[in-house]
Amino acid sequence: MSSFSIATSGEVLELLRDDLAAVEQEFTVQSQSPVRVVTDIAEYLIAGGGKRIRPLLLLLAAKALGCKDEARIRLGAVVEMLHTATLVHDDIIDEASTRRGKPSSNTTWGNSKCVLAGDWLYMQSFRTALEERNFRMLDLLISLTQEMVEGELLQMEKLGHLINEEEYFDLIYRKTASLFKVSMQLGAVVAYPPSEGMLPYEEALGEYGRNLGLAFQIVDDVLDLTAQDVILGKPAASDLREGKATLAVIHALERGTGADREAIRTVMEDRGFDRIRHSHILEILRRHGSLAYAMDTAQAYAEAARQSIAELPETEFKRALMWVPGFVTSRDR
Repeated sequence: MSSFSIATSGEVLELLRDDLAAVEQEFTVQSQSPVRVVTDIAEYLIAGGGKRIRPLLLLLAAKALGCKDEARIRLGAVVEMLHTATLVHDDIIDEASTRRGKPSSNTTWGNSKCVLAGDWLYMQSFRTALEERNFRMLDLLISLTQEMVEGELLQMEKLGHLINEEEYFDLIYRKTASLFKVSMQLGAVVAYPPSEGMLPYEEALGEYGRNLGLAFQIVDDVLDLTAQDVILGKPAASDLREGKATLAVIHALERGTGADREAIRTVMEDRGFDRIRHSHILEILRRHGSLAYAMDTAQAYAEAARQSIAELPETEFKRALMWVPGFVTSRDR
């Protein structure tokens, strides 16, 4: 590993303050529609905030390779629009009532309008990307969207069923890490003139994004089990209530007693904690070291992300990329 130092959160914020503000403005502009309800839903979602980690990654990747092209701002908005579209559809599929501590958009506008607004955001993101006239960008975005949809369909098929770690990692790659990977790859693409084939550092940056995205989702899944509702901005243990087996749960199922496994299965079948308390599930997970196992796995992927960019030129933007994995694994929401 390079001995090059890791940036601080303040340094990263200062590096990208203007670019992130420009991405936010671009997202707002691109979300305007002559059909008022589309704009209303998009503005509601934008106002809901979020970490904006996907555009942040794209910007850091592009600037680490010396990019000064304003296309990085438009593509930052593209990946955030795609992410937002997936959230709209996820809330409908999961019948979620809250998102980031506020009523979910489908609670406010209903499923029918929101699924169409999500579709509109998908198409608007592609329309914005199309203006770059770069086939590599479109290839990445089309493949990404297919993977995310396939991931959602696979997850729906497996709800309420026990899955193994291989199936879990396939799911979280498709649903989460693929967008992290493509955000990093787009950063490489926008830094160079259009060309055929793999660009310098595109593979390394994509691997960074894949590893980081896996770490991000594992931590998300642990927080879903352990954090308080008020911190999460949604009901705790939502995944288990919805019949989703995440890494810590899979680990406990493989190592638990018959009674432990039956308790977890009961919650997944009931889709709630009517017969088995949430605290009892947490006790099982802690007794078998399952939460620690999941967090150790996330830390390993975070370190793999750092290793992936060891050969990247030593710049302040690389220092910032070295900071992101620590932020991902130490957050509380």
